[in-house]
Amino acid sequence: MDPCPFVRVLVGNLALKSPVAARPAGGAGVHPSAHPCFATVRLDKHPSRHTVPVPLLPPDHADANPPAAAASLAAGFHLSKADLDRIAGRSLFSAASASGAGTAKLKVAIYSGRMGTTCGVRSGRLLGKVSLPLDLREAAEGRAVVFHSGWVGLGKGAAKAQVYLTVKAEAEPRFVFEFDGEPEYSPQVFQVQGNRRQPVFTCSFSCRHNSGDWNWRSRSTQSEPSSPRRWRSSFGSERERPGKERKGWSVKVHDLSGSPVALASMVTPFVASPGTDRVSRSNPGAWLILRPVDGTWQPWGRLEAWRERGGPAGDGLGYRFELLPHTAVGPGVSLAESTISASKGGKFAIDLTGVGGHPLALTSSSWGRSGKLGRGPSPSPAYRGFVMSSTVTSEGRSGRPAVEVGVQHVGCAEDAAAFVALAAAVDLSMDACRLFSHKLRRGLSSPAMLR
Repeated sequence: MDPCPFVRVLVGNLALKSPVAARPAGGAGVHPSAHPCFATVRLDKHPSRHTVPVPLLPPDHADANPPAAAASLAAGFHLSKADLDRIAGRSLFSAASASGAGTAKLKVAIYSGRMGTTCGVRSGRLLGKVSLPLDLREAAEGRAVVFHSGWVGLGKGAAKAQVYLTVKAEAEPRFVFEFDGEPEYSPQVFQVQGNRRQPVFTCSFSCRHNSGDWNWRSRSTQSEPSSPRRWRSSFGSERERPGKERKGWSVKVHDLSGSPVALASMVTPFVASPGTDRVSRSNPGAWLILRPVDGTWQPWGRLEAWRERGGPAGDGLGYRFELLPHTAVGPGVSLAESTISASKGGKFAIDLTGVGGHPLALTSSSWGRSGKLGRGPSPSPAYRGFVMSSTVTSEGRSGRPAVEVGVQHVGCAEDAAAFVALAAAVDLSMDACRLFSHKLRRGLSSPAMLR
């Protein structure tokens, strides 16, 4: 099936230019100073809201564009067809779209002061707001559109502040996959497009009770790649560890002919830190994501996971994913590191667009009349922009991961299968990092899995 249509709205290159005159009483101006400034960026009814710092330029800055040091991507909104339909009130991807359909409103509010809240009240003084209408129909049809690139005044009068911003939208098609059940129950995986669902993979969950012993929950298939031990010893540990641990879980992904096309294998047990019942960041569990190459499994990526201590929002699943070199020698390349709420769940994502202060900041080449948002060097030449995301259910609850993969990153079934295996590993890591004082879900709570 064809990929699903998505549109990405990017907002960046934010900078604030203050007036030379002193701040007028009750006005929206801001006196030139070293005071920090920040902005909130929202897109119509989209649930995401971004809060980002905004560089304050010196009063003698006369260039039409901010300095290259200010170039960065402040916010990115990823919109599915359903999101766009909700914004527009009707279908964007229909030839019958009427005039005015597909218009969203971008809202940017600029504040002076430090980011954050005190007693639930936002800190900072509002300097002004910018509201831009965005007609997303062209982007939905596959064309990149620059809506704005330049200065906008805040407030009224000659001494008003000005903010620079660039806003663009572009099509970003993705392949969408859905598990038909929890990964530990060896589900089918469907490719989804609108209301159509087509089976493309099957999964088989297993638990290795001890060294060399695999207990697959699904019938074994022919043409299995061999499983040399060298990658287990190189990237993980099979040694018995005293105390509480969860180990030996694996998910193998097969195509519809029964041939294995990807494997997620827990190579470092998830072990409670001494004196606690939690997996710590200093001693994370780890998975290898493997692909079949010339009849043997070859490591492709490594996922580490741990239980992050939370504040008012509670604990979270901390994770780090790195891409491994083809030679299996040398350090990996980090593609993602973040935290997912344990109580609410969320999304695992590999997005190298450079949103919100990500190290992949926009380069100075992004400036110009075209309003193009550039990006710094990718950590891996093979992966740029949005790579993939998958839903993760909160701990203790059953869920069916939904996986989105950027179409430019899928050249064959094995490519998609690797991301499906990674999604399964992330979902199971939420269970593997559950406090050892709590029981696991029924599908994972057999004695053999709770060593």
